[in-house]
Amino acid sequence: MRIALLGSTGIIGTKVLNVIRAHPDAFSLTALAAGHRVDALLATAHEFHAPFVMAADTDALHDALDALPDPRPTQLRDTDELCSLIASPQVDMLVCAASGTSGLKPVITALEHGKKVALASKEILVLAGRAVKEAEQRGGGHLLLPIDSEHCAIFQCLEHQPHRFVRRLLLTASGGPFRHRPLADFETITASEALRHPVWNMGAKITIDSASMMNKALEVIEAHWLFEVPEPAIEVIIHPQAIVHSMVEFVDASVLAQLACPDMTLPIQFCLFHPERQPALCPHLDFTVAHTLTFEPPDHAKFPALDLARHVLRHPDQPLGAVFNAANEVAVDAFLAGRLSFAGITRLVAHTLDACSDLRGTALADALHADAHARALAADALDKLVPPRGGIRSIMST
Repeated sequence: MRIALLGSTGIIGTKVLNVIRAHPDAFSLTALAAGHRVDALLATAHEFHAPFVMAADTDALHDALDALPDPRPTQLRDTDELCSLIASPQVDMLVCAASGTSGLKPVITALEHGKKVALASKEILVLAGRAVKEAEQRGGGHLLLPIDSEHCAIFQCLEHQPHRFVRRLLLTASGGPFRHRPLADFETITASEALRHPVWNMGAKITIDSASMMNKALEVIEAHWLFEVPEPAIEVIIHPQAIVHSMVEFVDASVLAQLACPDMTLPIQFCLFHPERQPALCPHLDFTVAHTLTFEPPDHAKFPALDLARHVLRHPDQPLGAVFNAANEVAVDAFLAGRLSFAGITRLVAHTLDACSDLRGTALADALHADAHARALAADALDKLVPPRGGIRSIMST
């Protein structure tokens, strides 16, 4: 299997590399793409003999390659060159572990050409879920494999089950570091506090999203597109132990759950080898010791992002997923830079959704326009943020 890996130097990308290291006869790397960690990118390319590399910092990569002896990897100068390679017979699978939406065009290209896509970037489906699914259908269907632990769990529970038998999807959430923090304290939560996740070791942006439960809100939208399930049939439950990664309830009241230790190696390996399974590279659950599994509903007053996600899905004729994602990225960057309070993250997203309520259209161009428009509005609102007309609750009632 010849793989193009986007986000090769990030936390998920390095775990993908660990899986490939463990199975050298099963995989080879055709292309590696990263952001600004050029030294790490080239070290990986050398280790895996990857013939093509790409970095967001094109000049730094060019200079670094110039300093290397031959043979050296070929630099892909832009996304168009990357997509041409992905469309060629040199790539069998795209693994998108890049953060945010930078992998949108490569993902669509891979799907249109019938290539499997292992997707860790939930923001891509939130931005342009309809366009991604349409590309998958043009490529023959059944090509998307979710690396997210929750969606990979649902994928496994749903395999070979007709959709008409599904009553609801149950997305589990650890609850993050502020599950027991009083709402009155949310204005004073610091970035260092929000970056201390109780279970998962992740990048800064997704860790902040988990603390605000914006990550779970994004996953609600992602689940809608991945599994073609209507919004009312997608529920979120708090499960602090992070052992049950998600569940599916069927119409006969049966519930299937996927359990495992909280380790992203499992869903990555599952996606790379699907439909086969391989011996575990992560710890096994030990059922000879006592385990306590608890579940509780989320506190919507403390975590209104969940309601904002439902607002997005209740307006399918509008590109609000793009607005939601764009505003959240602006808000998280502002919070990490000390320009916005923790509680202000959700307020800014709600404000931007309200300001974009007149946008219409479901095509990819509409989503991209909404993304750019929302980023500009959110950035402009940072210095003069006011609550949305009638507050966050007014948005959910429209």
